[in-house]
Amino acid sequence: MWAAGWRACAPPSPPLASGGRSRWSTTVRCWAGTRPARSGCGWSARRRMAANHQARETGIMGELFVENQYRNPEGNPYYWDAVVLDAVRAEPNISLYLNTDVRSVAASDGRIESVTGWTMGSELLTTFTGPVFLDCTGDGLVGYLAGAEHRIGHEARSEYDEPWAPDEASRLTMGSSLFFYSKDAGEPVRFVPPDFTKDITATTIPELRTIRADESGCAYWWIEFGGELDTVHDNEAIRDELWAVVYGIWDHIKNSGEFVDVDTLTLEWVGALPGKRESRRLIGDHVLTQHDIVNQADFDDRVAFGGWSIDLHPPGGMYASAKASRHFIVNGVYHVPYRALYSRNVSNLLMAGRNVSATHVALGGVRVMATCAVMGEAAGAAAALCAAQGLLPAALPAGVLQRTLLREDASIVGLRDEDPGDLGRRATATASGSLGELAVEDAARTFGLAADAGLVVPVDPALTSLEFLVDARRDTELVVEVYDPGRGQNYVPIDLMGKVTAAVAAGERQWVRLEPDWTPASPRNAFVVVKANPELSLHVAERPTPGVLSFSRRRSRPEGDAGQVVREWTDRGLLRRTFCFRAGATRAFEPAKAVDGYLRPFAGPHLWVSSPLGPEAPAWLQLTWQEPVVVGRIEVIADDDPNEDLINLHRHRTPFDVLPTLVRDYVVQARVEGAWQDIAETRGNHRRRMSHVLDHPVETSALRVLVTATNGAPAAHLVAVRAYA
Repeated sequence: MWAAGWRACAPPSPPLASGGRSRWSTTVRCWAGTRPARSGCGWSARRRMAANHQARETGIMGELFVENQYRNPEGNPYYWDAVVLDAVRAEPNISLYLNTDVRSVAASDGRIESVTGWTMGSELLTTFTGPVFLDCTGDGLVGYLAGAEHRIGHEARSEYDEPWAPDEASRLTMGSSLFFYSKDAGEPVRFVPPDFTKDITATTIPELRTIRADESGCAYWWIEFGGELDTVHDNEAIRDELWAVVYGIWDHIKNSGEFVDVDTLTLEWVGALPGKRESRRLIGDHVLTQHDIVNQADFDDRVAFGGWSIDLHPPGGMYASAKASRHFIVNGVYHVPYRALYSRNVSNLLMAGRNVSATHVALGGVRVMATCAVMGEAAGAAAALCAAQGLLPAALPAGVLQRTLLREDASIVGLRDEDPGDLGRRATATASGSLGELAVEDAARTFGLAADAGLVVPVDPALTSLEFLVDARRDTELVVEVYDPGRGQNYVPIDLMGKVTAAVAAGERQWVRLEPDWTPASPRNAFVVVKANPELSLHVAERPTPGVLSFSRRRSRPEGDAGQVVREWTDRGLLRRTFCFRAGATRAFEPAKAVDGYLRPFAGPHLWVSSPLGPEAPAWLQLTWQEPVVVGRIEVIADDDPNEDLINLHRHRTPFDVLPTLVRDYVVQARVEGAWQDIAETRGNHRRRMSHVLDHPVETSALRVLVTATNGAPAAHLVAVRAYA
């Protein structure tokens, strides 16, 4: 729970007698700070899916993932907690009350007046007052106590015409899970199960679920229970059942004799708090539905996004005969509107997390933690703006909130940052050089065309020539189809733009030329499908390429994927690799891309990529104004490679602590009276967004960022350079 906007608090009152024990009572009066606080953000720590290769859009959540990769590449969950805590404590406008639970809410006439919380270890009762409140409790507790309209369970199909909704409404929900962590102790460890351990061989679990000893506990999200109970009021009983099963599974692994090489494994940690997937959902001015997600609805008031599939679990959880989860994977990321983040009948209440305004089916997509954090960033910024401007959430213009979020580098997919305060938007951008030709020629291995291959390339301005480096066992044909992915956030073949064929003679390492001749009305991505041909092999380079993705088509379509084009494609074996190709000249990486207002990939990569760096050849990006401007702050936004799957799981490893595409060393220079002066410098950078506040603003006709080193990429990558008075 947050009260906006977080500033100062009154000192505690004298101790009050309470049952012979001391109890401290504090009133915290909260109001807006000097600027909107950056609260939460992000996206979805999720399994890797071709639908969303470019969807680790950043904002604060992305900043946290990049920082966690730097500090904690092993994915230690305790270090992750420290990364998050550091980020919160670094914000000057946040007063943090850890381990404080909501006890009561004072509300009248559809408006919250205060929320009181209890800090158990300190025996501290605290009352929070403020003009605006946020319910981020997960269970919607603040809204529930304030009388907010809410729903629990399944809507009937007739209510929103959702294909995945049941015929009749019910209070059934998805259940809760309890996680555990195991490790190899390096010496034999016996396991004596506690008395409450469940004999899972007396249940259907062994025949319905996959039990493995080699996943360190990570593969057990399906240990789920409680969807047929009340996930709020039966929480303790749900936890006890989950505990019994967790220990039962470990007893089965260690003592059944069915598993090999488990003598040295030990149960390192078992959770104490059930992870709830679903409980109360507060109702806003818009209820997010399955249609909104599947159709990727373009809300005018979009302020957040999701990338996870619609992922629904049976109410019976681990005891259900149905599959443990059912997925509808969307072709790309989808939007969350601002109207789903405030209550429609409690006038000063916003919400974020799994208690937002969504149907049961839609909740299956937006309930995952990093998506909850994205909504938290939007709701937190909205609360600060409302408090500062004296507005209720429903009266806050969505455009004002969107501009605020984009200024803070949040990701609103496909929305251009048109902040009038950014002087860089009025500048002309030039550079020392740019990646002006799409060509990957350094072949390292071959890839047989037993199935279709896919290549995503930016088309700016046209795709008139395309060559592939191939081997042919005998004379044959190379057949290529060119598709428009449709929406700018998608990376799948949707609309066929053309099909071309070229004859290929038997032989090795041949460049085969095709002429697709596609000139879209505006820059786009092309999804190029190279049709399967067992007589042909493509050559592959052992490196990624800016703006380019490589895929292969699954030989058999996964079960139940009707209408889910994305499920046909995978980058398995092709991650950080590129099919060898030539696509000719491109404007996709020109310096103007760094001031075009797009901070994330959308229908193209939207970043400047320099010519290759050399020991004596730094790269520079320059902004020039027709008339001098006064600059007091410069922001440099680097490329944190949204195709990298940075998640905070200890079983998932990324091969570098710092993303190679991030610029490492650079100098910011201003042209003053005809001469370049150094005004800011960064060495050893490992972050995406760097803000340089000058001690003394400078009047200048030009700025430039001089990059001398990256973290491994052969060229400098800059998403944006922004300047403010």
